[in-house]
Amino acid sequence: MNYAQIRHYDTANGTGIRTTLFVSGCTHNCYNCFNKEYQNFAYGNEFTDKQIEQIISYVKEEVVSGLTILGGEPLQQDIDTMIDFLKKVRQEVAKPIWIYSGYTYEEIIADEDKKRILPYFDILVDGRFVEKLKNLKLKFRGSSNQRIIDVKKSIEQNEIVDISDKL
Repeated sequence: MNYAQIRHYDTANGTGIRTTLFVSGCTHNCYNCFNKEYQNFAYGNEFTDKQIEQIISYVKEEVVSGLTILGGEPLQQDIDTMIDFLKKVRQEVAKPIWIYSGYTYEEIIADEDKKRILPYFDILVDGRFVEKLKNLKLKFRGSSNQRIIDVKKSIEQNEIVDISDKL
C-alpha cells in the first residue's frame, strides 16, 4: 500500500484536530475529485511500520482528537493490511477513527471482504463525490449525497445511523 501524505494536524476531515492519512489508489474517478493525483495506486511512498509508528505517536498527543483515513480510496487497499493497521492504532490509542470512502455503507456491507473492516473504525463518511450535489456549507462532506455514519451504532442497531446533521 502506498500513501500520498500524512497530516499531523488537520481540522477539515472530522471533528476536532485530527491526524490524517491519505492513501494512494482509487478507481472511482469522481468528476472534479479534489485529490486526482491520489487516484494512482503507485503515487507517493510505501506505507511501512515507520509511518504506522509516526501516526500512532501523533494520535497519542492530547490535542489530537483521533485519526482520519481518506485518499485515494481506503477500501480499495488490501483489506487485511488496513485491518492490521487499524488494530495497531486501537491497541495504542482509544480515540475515534474516521474513514472516508466512495463506497456507500450498503455497498460495503454487501461485500464480504470489505465489510470485515467495519468493526475497526467509528465513523464512515460514505458515497462518491458528486459535482452537481457539491455544497460548500456541509461539514466534513463535499456533496449532499454523502453521509456521516456512526458505524458502531449502525452495527448494533442493524440499520444506518446517519449523524450528518448532528455535527
